[in-house]
Amino acid sequence: MPQNHIVVLPGGGYRMLADHEAEPVAEWLRGVGVAASVFRYPLLTEHPVPLEAVRAEIRRVRAAGAERVGVLGFSAGGHAAGLAALAPEEGEPGGVADLAVLCYPVVSMVTPSHSGSRDILLGARPSDELRRATSLELLVTPDSPPVFVWHTADDETVDVRPVYDLARSLATAGVPHAVHVYPSGRHGLGLAEGSGLPARWTDEAAAWLRDLGWAD
Repeated sequence: MPQNHIVVLPGGGYRMLADHEAEPVAEWLRGVGVAASVFRYPLLTEHPVPLEAVRAEIRRVRAAGAERVGVLGFSAGGHAAGLAALAPEEGEPGGVADLAVLCYPVVSMVTPSHSGSRDILLGARPSDELRRATSLELLVTPDSPPVFVWHTADDETVDVRPVYDLARSLATAGVPHAVHVYPSGRHGLGLAEGSGLPARWTDEAAAWLRDLGWAD
């Protein structure tokens, strides 16, 4: 099996980082046979600073010996992970993620969903071009890496509807993907132990990673 590594990106609206979406998640990944680390990307700064930092971390992990580097992110960290996997690469090569796991992610910057993340990342009056360039559902191509997404249908903080747009883009482009939308669950569940149906996401993600040759 190739040496795989997943970089965990906690959520927090690009304003803070949630501890329960950090080291406990990396520990869970190690438990299913995937090397993992947490990356605390820059906060309260505009695009492309967080993306460039994540891609620099991906290059660093590759230089340390990983053959394939994936990203796993929550909420705004899910948006950062999605950009690292789907946005065109500029400059130094090697910073595009080979796989992405997106957990209740902020997906779109062209819809009203989660304007707090958008205002921090893009500023108060972003251009239509910038909003499109940072909307995951508009960045998918046939060359995009595999993507796993999970969300809850009644999340009141980050609207689930853009997830379906992303899923449609992945399907249209023929990109390997899995999408799980659970009926109910608050935002910010993390590993989601004891939360009912959303608690299944770790088993489903682990099985998906195994099918792709990323986990034991």
